[in-house]
Amino acid sequence: MGLLIKNAVIVNNDKIWDKPHDILCEDGKIVKIASTIDVKGHEVVDARAKKVLPGLIDIHVHFRQPGREDKETIETGPKSAVKGGFTTVMCMPNTTPVIDNPMTVEYVIREAKRVGLCNVLPIGALTKAQKDEELTDMAELKSAGCIAFSDDGKSVLNSRLFRLAMEYAKMLDVLILEHCQDPLLTSGGVMNEGAVSTRCGLKGDPAIAESVTIARDIEIANYLNARVHICHVSIKRGCELIKMAKAQGIKVTAEACPHHFSLTDEACATFDTSTKVNPPLRSQEDVDAIKQAIKDGTIDCIVTDHAPHTKEDKEVGFDGAPFGLIGLETSLGLTIKELVKPGIIDLPTMVEKMSSAPARIVGLKTKGSIKEGLDADITIIDENKEWTVTKEGFASKSKNSPFIGWKLVGEVAYTIYEGKIVYKA
Repeated sequence: MGLLIKNAVIVNNDKIWDKPHDILCEDGKIVKIASTIDVKGHEVVDARAKKVLPGLIDIHVHFRQPGREDKETIETGPKSAVKGGFTTVMCMPNTTPVIDNPMTVEYVIREAKRVGLCNVLPIGALTKAQKDEELTDMAELKSAGCIAFSDDGKSVLNSRLFRLAMEYAKMLDVLILEHCQDPLLTSGGVMNEGAVSTRCGLKGDPAIAESVTIARDIEIANYLNARVHICHVSIKRGCELIKMAKAQGIKVTAEACPHHFSLTDEACATFDTSTKVNPPLRSQEDVDAIKQAIKDGTIDCIVTDHAPHTKEDKEVGFDGAPFGLIGLETSLGLTIKELVKPGIIDLPTMVEKMSSAPARIVGLKTKGSIKEGLDADITIIDENKEWTVTKEGFASKSKNSPFIGWKLVGEVAYTIYEGKIVYKA
């Protein structure tokens, strides 16, 4: 049995279709788009008064399994993803054990297929056990199913090793995603270094720790004519460096997170440990720069950096709490509230940032657009629906969000994966 979506106002990254169409999905593919389609024996979804987008894609999440199933699993993570409208997610390798060997890669893929809610693609570690000492066998990991490589959670500080990793990745035609942060400069900082950290008596993490690593990675990419993707850009100077690099034809792409364009470091003054993230929440000037960089194309995509933690882990002093917040279920609502409704970007640009560009950057050629012949991964939203974030409403196993109590705009009505409804509001 297939699926028929009726009265679909389609939003792709290039335009919003001017008239509603019907979309026929069979065997996991979009097989026909027409003004009217009449078939029998198919499940029917009426998308009237809603917008129909290609399934959202998040290339930066943490699902914690294996090792910390008390925080999140490859079952609860996808439940959170599909509630947020995501049909494809890429999970970072900083699990226990690290995703640095084929056995762990195959385990993640097998578990994700068993759950069957969304496409879960593992990212392999760049260095063994993420110790910044020896490269992993990237060819072996790619063969096992890794879509890209990263030591996310920290930078590869050894510049020679990072150069070798980029040469290896270029040979294999895979992407490196780099967490840009010099730990010698952060030196134990727990929030953005500035007036607020001074007022709060908390050790600051200076913006230069991010910008110097971005600059290094850009220079290595330029020297090798290789690709590099900059994770969770949070500072104005980082945007400036990436914009300059792109103008020079350097193969750099970049991402930003909703919390970095929705909150400033003033949020940390509440000492709510859900505001403790890495890189930290920055100044208003940085927030404005991130928004502008998303608008002008300097930032290619919006990701969540979904980082679940248990209540026990987060209910400690700010200094001792782990970094991270959950973001899969608030990403769409924050993006519409902070970027679309104020007119900074339109819905097609949102689709570009949250589906088309992520698919293109990592080479998912059958995703990121609603077209005949492509995968039937589709997200149907009510772009004007207001809703309130509640702790009880999260599908994620963890609840560490600073947005609890916020009123957001834009609700996911249906998430469709491989032509099957996997979430309905």
